[in-house]
Amino acid sequence: MEVFLIRLLQFLMAISLLVLLHELGHFTFAKLFKVRVTKFYLFFNPKFHIASTYDKWVRRLLKLKPEVVPMKEVEVEDKEGNKKTETVKEYVGTEYGLGWLPLGGYCAIDGMIDETNQKLSEETHPWEFRTKPVWQRLLIMIGGVLVNFLLALFIYSMILFTWGETYVPVKKMTDGMKFNQEAKALGFEDGDILLSTDRGPLKKFDDDLFREVSKARQVNVLRQGQPVTISIPESADLNLLNMFKATPMFMRPFMPAVVDSVIPHTAAAEIGLQKGDSILAINGKAVDSYNEFTDEIARLSDVLGTATTPADSMKVRSIELVIWRADQAALATDSLPYTGDTLQATLSSDLKLGFVTMSKYEPTTFKYGFLESIPAGIGYGWHKLAGYVSDMKYVFTSEGAKSIGGFGAIGSLFPDTWDWHRFWEMTAFLSIILAFMNILPIPALDGGHVLFLLYEMITRRKPSEKFMIRAEYVGFGILILLMVVANLNDILRWLGYM
Repeated sequence: MEVFLIRLLQFLMAISLLVLLHELGHFTFAKLFKVRVTKFYLFFNPKFHIASTYDKWVRRLLKLKPEVVPMKEVEVEDKEGNKKTETVKEYVGTEYGLGWLPLGGYCAIDGMIDETNQKLSEETHPWEFRTKPVWQRLLIMIGGVLVNFLLALFIYSMILFTWGETYVPVKKMTDGMKFNQEAKALGFEDGDILLSTDRGPLKKFDDDLFREVSKARQVNVLRQGQPVTISIPESADLNLLNMFKATPMFMRPFMPAVVDSVIPHTAAAEIGLQKGDSILAINGKAVDSYNEFTDEIARLSDVLGTATTPADSMKVRSIELVIWRADQAALATDSLPYTGDTLQATLSSDLKLGFVTMSKYEPTTFKYGFLESIPAGIGYGWHKLAGYVSDMKYVFTSEGAKSIGGFGAIGSLFPDTWDWHRFWEMTAFLSIILAFMNILPIPALDGGHVLFLLYEMITRRKPSEKFMIRAEYVGFGILILLMVVANLNDILRWLGYM
């Protein structure tokens, strides 16, 4: 429960910041061009809101003239039910509020057909969005996307300035990689140290490494101290999504099955696992690495998914380990050789033993000065955006559709402990995603409005109000469908059906 709350808090903080600044981008350009903004809300507020206020208090504090329309005639009804007309002053400033539904936010711009306004009056006013030149309306619509993109670049720059860039270069992973059968069929071998492809050098083990290998025709590795070039045939379909989702994964850094530390109050602690212990086998299956150990645990997970009773579940979770202890091996003699200790353990409900494996690699940290961090952060953010856009093609495949995630999947990307470095990395990445998704030419998104404005600039004709309303409904239908699919995938994954 604690892990869930930590991730939920990080998710809400990140989304709140991104939505607030996104809407502030629209708001700033609207105010710059003297377009009236009636509401500015963080989170949605169907039926009611948590809090709200008008900017008249801000205007009073700053001694600015209130925005009013004097002498407006309204029809009122007295206590006896008689109707009469009164002349009143109507306040037309911005209402700022906090909604109760944390799924985003909105900026209600006067004279614009969007999710806050589906019908416009016949009378037009100079402060309305629809009466402004098309170039001003275009800047108002791209304001949110622009802020999110610039925010991501700024955060990445500050991350590099504050923490630098820390990773283990793949060429320094002297134990090489562990490959699955698909990779071995292409010519890779366990222990190969990745160096480069025909597209350039390979830097670190991350998404980019998989992208580079999936697009390469040649991969250069170091095998037992000798350089080897592996040719990837044109017929090889290295689908990036399949490389990640394969069990085991296409490639992983080779990790020895050696205990570095034991987590208290876990199965590993109960059976007396110690630092330096090596795992040789699990349930009679020999393992040569932590990679193979986790592969066996993954197989147990598949079996656990078919368990129908608590007894069946307990049977799956009860495992036998063979471990090698250096101190016991030192006591061995020719007459009493040491073959390892056999231990019985019961894994947790999520199939965790409770130890941290030992790493033999010292990470490299690259530090950036303040001025150096800005171009480095811009380059890093642009590279992230290019990679995300490149991967979008997989969404239109059957496996890609299954990989779409909703709020649960996004929340799970945040760390289970509070880590400001990771939090800001995820916030920057979500800012890039929000910018890209909003600029897609789908009605009801900023990109849909931009598309219609570009049409107007080219043809010198506005789309009709009737068309805009229908397009808005279609766009909302598409967005709701995507949201349902994404969150349904989360539920199916949680239930173990995906």
